[in-house]
Amino acid sequence: MTRMKREAKVLEMFRRAGGVLRTGQVLGAGIHPRDLYALRDGGILDAVSRGVYRLADLPPLAEPDLATVAARIPKAVVAVVSALHFHGLTTEVPHAVSIALPKGTSRPRLEWPPLRVHWFSGAMYAEGIETHERDGVRLKVYGAAKTVADCFRLRNRLGIEVAVEALRTGLEERRFTPAQFLSVAGTCRVARVVRPYLEALL
Repeated sequence: MTRMKREAKVLEMFRRAGGVLRTGQVLGAGIHPRDLYALRDGGILDAVSRGVYRLADLPPLAEPDLATVAARIPKAVVAVVSALHFHGLTTEVPHAVSIALPKGTSRPRLEWPPLRVHWFSGAMYAEGIETHERDGVRLKVYGAAKTVADCFRLRNRLGIEVAVEALRTGLEERRFTPAQFLSVAGTCRVARVVRPYLEALL
């Protein structure tokens, strides 16, 4: 196979994947590293992060930090303040990407962006995960109700004001019903904690 055909094969892989792939995915498909790096050096692929490449002719990344996390850490779910920001439920600007991982998972090694890692177990990790397409990457994010419940559960770390503001905004914008919120708060074991705040806002 000629070099041009090999490189065309690589580009077709990227297009089928939405424009973003990890090095391991490319090499696992039988592509030689020299063909991948030739496309990078030729400006056809951009290195988003270490070991993550993206087609250079795509529009600029809307959420570069989240795209990097999603591509590099497949089990990561965008959580707490980062998920609030994603859903438009907070005025806080995250200075690190907050993610949840299953309990027992080792801490990811990522040079950028900075991470704030939370380890959740069982249903606390599995419930409420939504998948959104961003920048050609499948991004896992907790839904609005689950995110607010997690913020109440982590209120001593985040501050109760963050959780209450998010609950008020979520209810006002009808992102979830009181019943939906109470249900997921039960899963997160904060139903008793949230009930007075919920009643005060209704």
